[in-house]
Amino acid sequence: MKSEKPAFGTPSSINILTYNCWGLKYLAKHRAERLQEIGRSIAAAVTTPEIVGLQECWTQEDYLAVRRQTRHILPHGKFYHSGIFGAGLAILSKWPIIESNMVRYPLNGRPTAFFRGDWYVGKGVACASIQTDEGRESIIEVFCTHLHAPYAAEAEDSYMCHRTAQAWEIARLMRQAAERGHAVVGLGDFNLTPSSLGFQLITNHAPVYDVWSFLHPDSSLASATHPLEKARRREIPSVGYNLRENGATCDSALNTWRWSKKQQKQLFRGKSIIVDQSQPDPRAKRLDYIFFSNGLSVSPRSVPWRIESAKVGMTERHPTLDCSLSDHFSVEATITRAPPGPTSDADALPKQETIHEQTADTALRTLTNTSLHPTLYTSYNPSPTSSFLPGPLTRTPSPPEANPSEASVWSPRYLPSSVYEEILALISSDKRRAHRQRRLRLCHFIASVIISIICFVAIWWSSRAGISFMLVLISTLNLGGGILQGLIGGLFEESELRALEEFKWEMERCKEHAETVDGKERRVLEEAPKQESSDSEYHAEGRRIQRNSLEEARIGGEKEKELWEKVRASEGYSGKENWRRGQGRFVEFRGNAG
Repeated sequence: MKSEKPAFGTPSSINILTYNCWGLKYLAKHRAERLQEIGRSIAAAVTTPEIVGLQECWTQEDYLAVRRQTRHILPHGKFYHSGIFGAGLAILSKWPIIESNMVRYPLNGRPTAFFRGDWYVGKGVACASIQTDEGRESIIEVFCTHLHAPYAAEAEDSYMCHRTAQAWEIARLMRQAAERGHAVVGLGDFNLTPSSLGFQLITNHAPVYDVWSFLHPDSSLASATHPLEKARRREIPSVGYNLRENGATCDSALNTWRWSKKQQKQLFRGKSIIVDQSQPDPRAKRLDYIFFSNGLSVSPRSVPWRIESAKVGMTERHPTLDCSLSDHFSVEATITRAPPGPTSDADALPKQETIHEQTADTALRTLTNTSLHPTLYTSYNPSPTSSFLPGPLTRTPSPPEANPSEASVWSPRYLPSSVYEEILALISSDKRRAHRQRRLRLCHFIASVIISIICFVAIWWSSRAGISFMLVLISTLNLGGGILQGLIGGLFEESELRALEEFKWEMERCKEHAETVDGKERRVLEEAPKQESSDSEYHAEGRRIQRNSLEEARIGGEKEKELWEKVRASEGYSGKENWRRGQGRFVEFRGNAG
């Protein structure tokens, strides 16, 4: 006899894991041994992962090594191919992957930075549709990515515009998936801190939650050495606190690959080095994320997922090498379904804390963020029908509405126009650089052609074989370099300029919408004093009318009393038995008096 399937489908919970494996071939130390152990650690995890996203798993060999270790718990998987050397992305799943594709980023580094390799690996988003049960509402769309790495401090990072554009692209993909009514999981190494422009674009232009911020709303926005965190005037967090509360996955003092060269040499010589988790950890920061959404336009029958827990994992060392398994730690999250049946308001809709309800610490958090990006963190009044409106000041973003059918009404949360102006300034700076590089490379190409012609003419007139050989060599090398520069300037730089132009157009549209919202807010603020003044005048006039009415009533009462006394005196009415007669006579007398 077949067992009956639950009315709301299975499973009731899903464990998600994202991990940057640091699997650079020929460059990453002990790559094969570490990847083997990573597979074993995933398979032996206390909370068995059911959806896994891997980054920097560059070779098919490494992917298969992980698959061999995890096939019994994650029977379905996909290794994604992109670029010249591969995207380094893979998705593993307990349930079938019914559809997948690889979406490359239009802006992704430059070919001239061959020593960095971001352009050559064809970075993008690995997309997979995973079906956990029968029915449209059982599909979960997973997006795994690895954004362009920063190679300098934030103020000097020449790839910030590219990384921000990549954040915009994955936000668009997650938004489109949510609009299809599917649950959305976005995970990976985003190379962004929560204070960055890219993070703000994702959390405001896609209906998704950052699961760590959802559960730890007061976690750090950057490393303790960042001016933003210094402005919060908190103590430098310890190693343990960064793991438990701040979700730090990179540059942790616990990670052996972030140690000094001297410490690493001592470790590999066999010296045991134990890290005290109470020691300060000023450089650790959060770069790896899991984003989640229940989707929009979902069926009223479906039960929404809820974010249950999140933690930093894979902090253990290799059992024999005694080194960390990667230069990052993993992020692990669990989402659960509420049991079928009605839910209480407290369970379905946790209270959102707006700017007017913030604690002093949160207010400082807001002010310190404003110091980095003026007006970046502002108050926002969401539409009553909006189910997914996480944002900077939302201490606890509300989960999906109790009635999921209302979740179909959603619109992006536009950041203040000054933020889009900052992004547009980044785009303009990149465009100027691209135009300058394009001109220089094309000039180099033209100059190389001229020099080669001169060399060939000189060869014609030269009578010495040695000189002719040198001229041929110079001409060949010069012309080869010139042609390469011409191809880069004429093809790649033009491609980058077109992609920047597309990104610029989209940010300009966002800025227009933001200015409309800003204008409405300004009008409300400007009209508030007038309304208050008008209200005061209205209330004052009401009080004056009320006083006049009371005075008139008092005067009228005295006049009526006087008239009544006249009636009694003239007619001689007295006693209760004469009340009716006297009352009628009083009315007649009052009419004559009037």
